[in-house]
Amino acid sequence: MWVATRRVTKTATVSLEANQYSVDPALVSRRVELRYDPADLSLIEVFFAGRPAGVATPFVIGRHTHRRVPQAARPPAPSTGVDYLGLVATAHDAETVGSISFAQAPPFNLDDEGRS
Repeated sequence: MWVATRRVTKTATVSLEANQYSVDPALVSRRVELRYDPADLSLIEVFFAGRPAGVATPFVIGRHTHRRVPQAARPPAPSTGVDYLGLVATAHDAETVGSISFAQAPPFNLDDEGRS
C-alpha cells in the first residue's frame, strides 16, 4: 500500500493522480491520509489522525493506475496483410512521377511587350 496526504476540499473531495474522490463530509478542511494500491486506484482507504475514516468513493476517474506503476507492453496489432499506404503511394507515383513531355504542354505565346 502506498500513502499520500491530502486536504479535503469544501465539497468533501480529495484528488489523487488526476482523479477525484468523495469522502466523509465530516472531514472537510482536514488533512487525511490516503492508503492505496498503486495498481488499482479505484479503492482508496481514508485515515484521519491515524484512525480509519472510511473509503474514498471514486467521483471522477481519469487514471486507473498510478503513473509510476510499470505498465505491460501492448501487443503489436495483427497484420492484415495489405499495405494500404503502399498501394496509395504506388498509385500516386504512377500518376505523378515520370518523364516530362513538352509536347503535351499548352502553347505559350508572348506578345510584343512580354505578356502572355
